[in-house]
Amino acid sequence: MKKILFLAVFLTVGMLQLNAQNDFRFGFQVSPTFSWLAVNADNQINTNGSNVGLRLSMNGEYYFRENYAFIGGLGFAFNQGGTLKHDIGGNFWPNSSLSNVEANNSDNALPDGVNLKYKLQYVEIPFGLKMRTNEFGYLRYFAELPVFTLGFNTQALGDISSAQNLDTQGEDIREDVNLLNLAWNIGGGAEFSLNTSTTLLAGVYYGQGFLDITDNAAVKNTGEAEDGNATTRAITIRIGVMF
Repeated sequence: MKKILFLAVFLTVGMLQLNAQNDFRFGFQVSPTFSWLAVNADNQINTNGSNVGLRLSMNGEYYFRENYAFIGGLGFAFNQGGTLKHDIGGNFWPNSSLSNVEANNSDNALPDGVNLKYKLQYVEIPFGLKMRTNEFGYLRYFAELPVFTLGFNTQALGDISSAQNLDTQGEDIREDVNLLNLAWNIGGGAEFSLNTSTTLLAGVYYGQGFLDITDNAAVKNTGEAEDGNATTRAITIRIGVMF
């Protein structure tokens, strides 16, 4: 965490220095998110709930032409993920110590129909391309596409619930979640000029992960490997200020 804070301070100082140039802008964003998980290659696992989370980020924009910019930054994403329902139970978090489950069996086996909720936290590095219109009065409209986000998992908690009265929350499942996540995002919105150097912005984005967030070490109660790939999906409402 100290390294992350140092990096954030370093980037902020660097952006302040670059901001003296007319072709560079920097700012901050606070972004509510609505995320869920999608599963490929296993029709016995289904999406069964979403997470309401938050993204905090510092962003920079380098304009190589008047209305075209490369964008990047550093962000923190909280409570990402969602809930998956497993029609067939099994040992889905084999590398984690599950408190309420281990008391009943030694192999972390979960019953059929169990719901597993993932609550994930990431440090994110976005990079992409921004396009904007000329100014109309105090407004500009913009689009960002594509924007790729590289995420590093810093925390992974899990909740378990089932019809068999199995209910546990806040299990540490970081050992069963992959460290890296890579996603693409598209979105757009509007900027409102407060003065010659400061603008407020708001936009809506859709994002989709490329990588499986799980490590695929899970085993079903039938003895088969659980080989479904769970990838992130998210709708983000971005609210921020640029200088």
